[in-house]
Amino acid sequence: MDWTIFFILLIASFGAGATGALFPTGAWYAQLDKPSWTPRNWMFPVVWTTLYVLMAYAGARVAPQDGGEIALALWAMQIAFNTLWTPVFFGLRRMKAGLIVLSALWISVFAMTVAMWSVDWIAGLVMVPYVIWVSIAGALNASLIKRNPDAA
Repeated sequence: MDWTIFFILLIASFGAGATGALFPTGAWYAQLDKPSWTPRNWMFPVVWTTLYVLMAYAGARVAPQDGGEIALALWAMQIAFNTLWTPVFFGLRRMKAGLIVLSALWISVFAMTVAMWSVDWIAGLVMVPYVIWVSIAGALNASLIKRNPDAA
C-alpha cells in the first residue's frame, strides 16, 4: 500500500465530508417525519469517518496494482456523488433530487467495490460496509420522500 496515495485519498474523502459542516441537518431535517429505523444523529459522523478511512485504504491498495485504474476512476466518481448529495439534500432541501444523486452514488460505490475486488479482494471487502451504508441512506431518503410529500 502506498501511504502517500492513502493520505491524498483521505484528504479528498474528508473534503467530501466537510459538506456536512457546510450544510448541517438543522431544524428542517429535525422536523421531518422519519422512520423508526433512522440511525441516531451521533452515528453519522462515526460511520462516515470510518468509511472515509476505509475508502482511502482501499484506494491506496489498488492504486499501485495492475488493473487498478478503473477502480480508481470509479473511486473518483463515487466521491464526486458523495460530495454532491449533502448540498442537494440538506442545502437545497431537494429530497427527490437527493435520491437521484444517491442512486448514482450507490451505482458508483457498487461498481467501485466490484472493480476493487477484482484487483484486490481485501480492498473490495472493506468497501462492503460502504455499499451497505449507502443502501440504508437510499432507503431512508426514499422513506423521507414518502413520509413527507410536502417537503420533498
